[in-house]
Order: sequence, then C-alpha cells, then structure tokens
Amino acid sequence: MSDFHLHITSTLGLLLGACLAAGVFADLLRLPKVTAFLLVGLLVGPNALDLIPADHVDRFEPILEFAMAIVLFNLGCDFTFSRVKRVAGHCLAISFFEIFLTCALVTAGLRVFGYSGGTALLLGCLAIATAPATTILVLKEFRSEGPVTESTGFLVAMNNFACIVLFEFAFLAVHLLQDKLDVPLGEQVGVVLMDIAGSITFGLLGGLVVSYGCGLLRMTRWLVLLVATTTFLLGVCDSLEIPYMVTFLVMGVTVANTSDMKGKIVDELDHLTGLLAVVFFAVHGTHLDIRAFVSAGMIGVIYIVLRMTGKWVGVYTAARVTRQPLEVRHWLGSCLFAQAGAAIALSSIAAARDPELGVPIQDIILGSVVIFEIIGPLFIRQSLLRTGEVPLAQAINHSSRTPREQVRELAYRFRSGLSLSGLDRSGSSDETNGDLTGIGGRKIFVRDLLRKTKGIHQSADFDAVISHIENSNDNTYPVVDDRMRVVGVIRYPLLSNVMFDDSVTQLVRAEDLVSASDAMLHPDEPASRAFELFEAETDDCIPVVTREEPHELQGVVRRSDVMHTLINRRRKSK
Repeated sequence: MSDFHLHITSTLGLLLGACLAAGVFADLLRLPKVTAFLLVGLLVGPNALDLIPADHVDRFEPILEFAMAIVLFNLGCDFTFSRVKRVAGHCLAISFFEIFLTCALVTAGLRVFGYSGGTALLLGCLAIATAPATTILVLKEFRSEGPVTESTGFLVAMNNFACIVLFEFAFLAVHLLQDKLDVPLGEQVGVVLMDIAGSITFGLLGGLVVSYGCGLLRMTRWLVLLVATTTFLLGVCDSLEIPYMVTFLVMGVTVANTSDMKGKIVDELDHLTGLLAVVFFAVHGTHLDIRAFVSAGMIGVIYIVLRMTGKWVGVYTAARVTRQPLEVRHWLGSCLFAQAGAAIALSSIAAARDPELGVPIQDIILGSVVIFEIIGPLFIRQSLLRTGEVPLAQAINHSSRTPREQVRELAYRFRSGLSLSGLDRSGSSDETNGDLTGIGGRKIFVRDLLRKTKGIHQSADFDAVISHIENSNDNTYPVVDDRMRVVGVIRYPLLSNVMFDDSVTQLVRAEDLVSASDAMLHPDEPASRAFELFEAETDDCIPVVTREEPHELQGVVRRSDVMHTLINRRRKSK
C-alpha cells in the first residue's frame, strides 16, 4: 500500500463528488454553483490541499477545451440573423465603447504605474476578454431572460472576438517597434488574417455538417454527430494552431441560421453540458493559484480595478448616451467581469513567443483570474436579481427535507423492500398542487416568482407594440396607463389579423388591442394563488400589481416559472 497512487478516474470521481456537495452548500449560501465548483477545485488542487496530483490536472486539458467549445457553440446558436440585427441595433455602440475604454484605461493606467508600453498595451487587449463559459453558464443556471441577459451574450461574443484579433495585431506592433520581427510585417499580418479566416471557415463547415446531419439522422444519433464534429474540429484547430473559440462561435451561428431544429439541437446538448460544466469549473479551479495573485502584488490589484472600471463605465456611458433602460445602464457592465479562458490562453502564447515580454503578462493574468472567476459569477447573479430577469425563487432552490429525515426515509424504503414493513405511510412532503415551499418549508410568495416589466403604454403605436413583443418571451403583455395601472392585456394570438393589414397598423394603438383580464396578483400573496389562477386561465403570464392605490404594475408571474418551481420542489422532496 505504500506505493499506492490515485488513478485519474478516481481523481475525476473525487472532483465530481466534491462538486456535488459544494452544489448543496451553494444553495444554502445562495451562491452561483459556478463559484462553488471553482472553489472546490481551488481547495482540493495542487495549490491548496494538494489532494489531486498535478499531472492529473494537466491530463484534463482536452476536456476543458471540449467544454469551452460546447459552451461557445451554444452561445452562437442564439444568434440568428434577425436577432443579431435587432440586438446589434442597441448593443454595437455599447460594445465598441466598452472595448475601447477597457483597453485604453488598462493600457494608460499600467503605463502610468511604470510598465513598458508593450506590456501595458498587451494587457489592455487581454482585459477586453470576458469568460464565456463562466458567464453563459451562470445565465443558464438561473434561466434568466430580458434585455440585460440578451445583451450580455452579445457583448461576451464581441469581447472575445475583439480580444483575439486586437491581441494578435498588438503583439505584431510591439515586436515591430522593438525590431524583433523575424519575417516581414506583411507576411506576419497575412498569417494572422489567414488564421482568423481559417477559424471562420472551419466554423462554417462544421455548422453545415451539423445542420445537414441533424436533418438527415434520427434524434437519438444527434449527440454522437455533435460530439464527433466538435472533437474533430477541436483537434484540427489545435494542430493548425488557430483560435478554436472563433471556430465554435461561428459554428453555432451557422447552425442557428441553417437549421429549423436549432432549439432541439441545443436541448440535446444540454444533456451533456451540465456534466461538462461541473468538470470544467472543478478542473479550472485547480489551476487557480492564490500565490499567483499575491506575487502579482499591487500591479495585479491595479489591473483588476482598472479592468472592472473600464467595463462598467464603458457600458454605463454608452448605454446612457444611446438612452438604454436604467437596468441596462446600471447592471450590464457588472455581468462582464469574469475572465479566464481566452486571457489565459493568449497570455501563455505571449510567454511562449517572447518570454521576456510575455512572462510578466502571464503572471498578472494568472493572478487576477483568481479574483475575477470568484467574484464574476456573484456580480452576474446580483445583476440578474436586481433587474428582475430571474425570479428570486429560481435563485433559491432548497430541499424541504432535512438530512435526518432523509436517513429515516432510506430506512423506511429498505424495510419496505425487505417486506418487513407493510404499513402504508403518507409521504413526508405535502403533494398538494398549490403548496410551493422554499428553504425549511418556507412558503414561496408571488414576489419570489416576479419577473419585472414596465408593460406597454396604452398610447404606444403598433411599431412599439411589435418591438416589445420581439424583446419578450411571453404571449401575454400587460398594457398600462400614465399611472402604471393595468388597463388590460394584449394577447399575441389575437394580433394575427392586425399584423397583416398595413392600413390598420398605421392607425392602431396599444389600447385598441387590449383584451380585458380580471386575473391579477399581489406581491405578498402565496405562490399557490398564482397556481390557482393559472388553472382557470389560458394566459402564459399574469400581471402583478401593488395592493395600494393606484395599483401600479410591478411585473408578471409566468406559468412556466410556477410549474418549474413546483416540479423542483417535488423532485427534492422525494
């Protein structure tokens, strides 16, 4: 036994088991599970308790790349051309200014604090990157929907693409100024452009293969096709040393615009994404090194502060100039703080190409990533809750059964299996439809399921109504007057006659499309009341208004959120 060595499969099991326990504590402490998984990796990894051999961590690298590829593919699948056109209309200015200010602020700030122009410029380019896996998976965990969520996905994609392109050209510029170019500048620029073009080409081809194959094959074989295409392209990108992140983002965009089964393809991948996310963040956490942050010293702290300031101020300023909603102005920037994959990969490339220039950059990135990856998900969660794009009940899912009750349940099931107890016993949890409970059996209220919305003003013209519908995932839309009182609802199925009559759409206003609705909820009512109303209603959401006059609209409660909460409660009580 003295020469016992932990096998890599046991290492994987240890990580998954630890993450399972961490997920339970994350629920209790109201933390994003991503943060819990990262902390588990940091704790059991070589840089803390050293329960996992360092060579095992390195051998998980292909899994990390595969997980990142899947996340980027999922992100790309959200960008149909019609959606890109709509989102780009209000996000391009924000993206441009956020990228510019972040890069400029970090570059100028580090230059002031004594770093060379080349090092400061490269760190400024790396500061643009936002961790796609961390950000997107937190959004998925909380099932958030709304303008901040939608804009975050777009900005994450733009940030990483801009980071890769700007970093490559900045590296060439630095070497040119330092007279370190081994080949002519034109040839070097050509190589960079060819790499980017190659990434885009492989993404297009991979997307066409997936779209064609999923249209031809049975659904039971889709997952094999997706994994085969992803792993093959990942290997090709690694062999040719081209940026694979661009490839899989483009691959997702291609599928979104060439397949009418995009939603089913994403759903099929979701069976794999959950497990990959656990492995990705747990293993990623083992790479985090608190000592790297300490060794980065004050310059690391300065980089962190400048980067966060650049992103928040950049988004806020551009959103204010373009007259974006207050939620976007105040909370979109804080959804972009997480940083990991792209920045680490590019800093490693810099260190390999030019150790004298790249090693200090790599030290700062590795040190700051420890902070960004831990606080990033916390800021995203807070932003989503403040904007009302995720119901509070979705962020707080707890089992109503205690550990002691679960032990008794196991004993009862075991005795029943041995036929030692033929007694019929009622379950420990209440199975009535309306009894929605949270932590410790606490009842869930309407305010916990609330999704904020300002509704449609009754004087809005038809184009404004359509714009609201395009930005909504509902089929029922509350209409309000000047005092935010609900005057009725617009139901999407009833708009079909109006939408195709151009002569009518020029004259119609929101108040002309209103249907009466007596179903209203108050924030302090139990969620069971919402369930009762949905049983009698066909609408997919019900307005929530204040009890006090003038009964102002607070938001809506969705049928899907009520059912999701009920199903989760039942699963956890069994």
